[in-house]
Amino acid sequence: MSALLVSWFKRSAILCAVPLLSACGAMNVFTGDDGRFDPTPLKEFPAAVSATIGWQATLGEGSGVGFSPTVTKDSVYAATADGSVGKFDLSNGARIWFQKLDVKLTAGAGSDGSITAVAASDGTVIALDDNGAEKWRAKATSDVFVPPVVGYGVVAVRSGDYRIQGFNAQTGERIWSVQRPGPALALRATSKMIVAEGLLITGVPGGKMIAVNMQTGDIQWEGIVATAKGSTDLERVTDITGSPILAGPLLCAASYQGKVVCFDVTQRGRPIWAKDFSSPNGVSVDTANVYSGDQKGVITAFALQNGAPAWTQDGFKYRRPTTPVSNGKYVAVGDYKGYLHVLSAVDGKMLGRIAVGGDAMITAPQITPQGMLLQLGNGSLALIVLN
Repeated sequence: MSALLVSWFKRSAILCAVPLLSACGAMNVFTGDDGRFDPTPLKEFPAAVSATIGWQATLGEGSGVGFSPTVTKDSVYAATADGSVGKFDLSNGARIWFQKLDVKLTAGAGSDGSITAVAASDGTVIALDDNGAEKWRAKATSDVFVPPVVGYGVVAVRSGDYRIQGFNAQTGERIWSVQRPGPALALRATSKMIVAEGLLITGVPGGKMIAVNMQTGDIQWEGIVATAKGSTDLERVTDITGSPILAGPLLCAASYQGKVVCFDVTQRGRPIWAKDFSSPNGVSVDTANVYSGDQKGVITAFALQNGAPAWTQDGFKYRRPTTPVSNGKYVAVGDYKGYLHVLSAVDGKMLGRIAVGGDAMITAPQITPQGMLLQLGNGSLALIVLN
């Protein structure tokens, strides 16, 4: 399921009886003894786009679904599971500072350019200053698998017990906490949080999206991305996956066993359109389309304004593709073999491909002015330039 290495938990007890989605074993949900789920072989095609490695940088060891870099202006902030945290120059990959913490980390770095925050395996939130020196430590109420968000004087985290918590960015004091009721079963989905106009926007268990005042923790609005269906707890599991994405007044998101939905944030999250869809790794958006991959790895483009299907690309079936991301002209998607693929944003046609290496790509590429920024499975960073 690409970027969805999910854990099931029922309240506080982790369930290991669901083989498809269990975190109790590192099984590949895209393979099977009968060969039905064998990854689609890559086909040769005349390349219309040249993809080259602009720079690569080493950081530490270990990566995973929650480890994605943060870009602020001309800098990249990243972390790896072994406790390595670093700041890099976006233009050339030069390392500006490096910090090796004495803990194992469970999520990547969040930063506003002044404060950088990471989360340890025991739920400890650690803040670093603009030179990489440790500033404070605080304890979240549970483990954290999503990169913290820093802004408006607050470090916000979402923990495994469904709580969203805000800490004073200067002192580490917890200043607010929000918790929504959780369903009997939920995905430990690593959907990222975003900040827009002073609001922290994130998915919560049960297929809901909420917007929280970043400074006070007050809930401003709540929207439904998916409604639970089925007669069993397992059939009724539905959660936001990937990251909610803003495109002007529209906020778009996808869910597992649910829908792709776009809301109008200027109208307190009023739904504009919704399409039945089950995505393990969320959406990306440009001015024309919303892009997402389903559980089989088939990529679909939906028209941004009304959700009408624009095209599909089935060349990545069972290759565990990342969330497809678009710069408006090209769509980029990584896979389990360390390839970055380039598609046409207009019709989904294959245009280019590069073997980046660094093990499986798990987190989605990030669009930057310099190119496609990747955090690879081995913990290294790379910038891919498209020509």
